[in-house]
Amino acid sequence: MPPFTHLTLALVAGVLLDRLLGEPRRYHPLVGFGTLATWLERRLNRPGHRIARGALAWALAVLPWVLAAAWLRVHGGLLAIAIDVGLLWFALGARSLVEHAHAVAVPLQAGDLAEARRRVGWIVSRDTAALNPTQVAAAGTESVLENGNDAIFGTLFWFLVAGGPGAVLFRLANTLDAMWGYRTERYLHFGRLAARVDDVLGWLPARLTALSYALLGHTRHALHCWRHQGPGWKSPNAGPVMAAGAGALRVQLGGEAPYHGAMTQRPPLGSGSAPDANSLFAAIALVNRSLALWIGISLLAGAIAWGLPHA
Repeated sequence: MPPFTHLTLALVAGVLLDRLLGEPRRYHPLVGFGTLATWLERRLNRPGHRIARGALAWALAVLPWVLAAAWLRVHGGLLAIAIDVGLLWFALGARSLVEHAHAVAVPLQAGDLAEARRRVGWIVSRDTAALNPTQVAAAGTESVLENGNDAIFGTLFWFLVAGGPGAVLFRLANTLDAMWGYRTERYLHFGRLAARVDDVLGWLPARLTALSYALLGHTRHALHCWRHQGPGWKSPNAGPVMAAGAGALRVQLGGEAPYHGAMTQRPPLGSGSAPDANSLFAAIALVNRSLALWIGISLLAGAIAWGLPHA
């Protein structure tokens, strides 16, 4: 079996496993990884050579798991496929993303603002205690669009490039960026490598995610927002993804949001109507359609790869 055909079969199986089981409810590997990362940061993030210390911490946190994943699948065959399926299930967060988004959208639609605020606080870093319904909807919609790339499509891209070890590398690097990639006094230098690695690994997947959103929504509007609004966003990868997604949905995102007790003015994303619960449901549907598109293209490519040796 050609290697790419092996990966496409494992990809479909891993996505189905995620859809069936979701993330582990107890003893999630990423929770343990986060504990390890916190332990390393506390011991290595000290004055002097912070960039080098951050690079060492990143290597100690990520590389042993990637190398272990590569070693487990080295013998090939059915065992390698099983290993890849398991690693993709660990790294993928499609069902979890949908569940968290529904947990915000349903109470918001029912008028239970307190519950909607509480649940959106689980998936965003901004202050949520005083958000109005529009702001809750905006926060949830932005999170769905951005995490569509971080939790799903970036993982699938690197899985197709390097199998299970690639998916593990991307997900762990993305997790460390979320923990250390801040421009604060504590993390500006220590987290620099974590932020740069995540930017590099996510560059192409983010643009493929943006293109998927554009193709499956209001295409011309999405492409316009991507081109004109994406570059103005603070993240080189989140900008294109969120701008294209907002344009695809014809909804207004970005703008003012509360962080750490103060209002932060962010560039606008998309245009059209103000977000509400329906915007969240529409974002979920857009991510699901994009996932179906990626699976379909992967299967087609796998079938072509299978047929080439027999042509």
